[in-house]
Amino acid sequence: MNPLNSVAGTIISGFVLAIVIAAASMGVSFNVNSLIVWIHVLAGITWIGLLYYFNFVQVPALAEAASDEGGPGGAGITKYVAPRALWWFRWGALLTWLTGAAALGHYKIFVPAFTLGMSGDTFDPQAFNIGVGAWLGTIMLFNVWGLIWPNQKKVLGIKPATPEEIAKAKKVALMASRTNTLLSIPMLMSMVAYGHAGFFI
Repeated sequence: MNPLNSVAGTIISGFVLAIVIAAASMGVSFNVNSLIVWIHVLAGITWIGLLYYFNFVQVPALAEAASDEGGPGGAGITKYVAPRALWWFRWGALLTWLTGAAALGHYKIFVPAFTLGMSGDTFDPQAFNIGVGAWLGTIMLFNVWGLIWPNQKKVLGIKPATPEEIAKAKKVALMASRTNTLLSIPMLMSMVAYGHAGFFI
């Protein structure tokens, strides 16, 4: 049986291969830090990858489909693709935030990060960098669960809504999604800067 014939089989096989590689390269001792960061990065790629898919691919494609008279329209995407993508999107967002918070806690920098490096006697620029990323990620998580998902349920017909409510929901969801796209760029810079001591040295 080929594991690549299903999404679950592919994911499980990827995890097994990653564990074999980790054991071969780092030994079999359990490293909590690496595990948390690995899951954080995997979840983050899922979340941000789908964010970029929505903004760079799906929304423009649906706009073109709506203006294409006699074309196939966007019903297939809104009925089959968007609900599934939004499931991975919102749970990827939550797992990214939770594992990020867990990593900060494990490294004992949760408070310094969320106080932007100002909780100690001296300013901590590394805590500032990761803290900016953590705060931007927190805002983005709120946008996903508090604005994008509740409004997308109206747009996709999961939750009953009037045509006026749907029009408003489309606007709110789009602006929250565009805000997240904007915030993702400095957020990713902050995350990378933490591990590499910033770009401008």
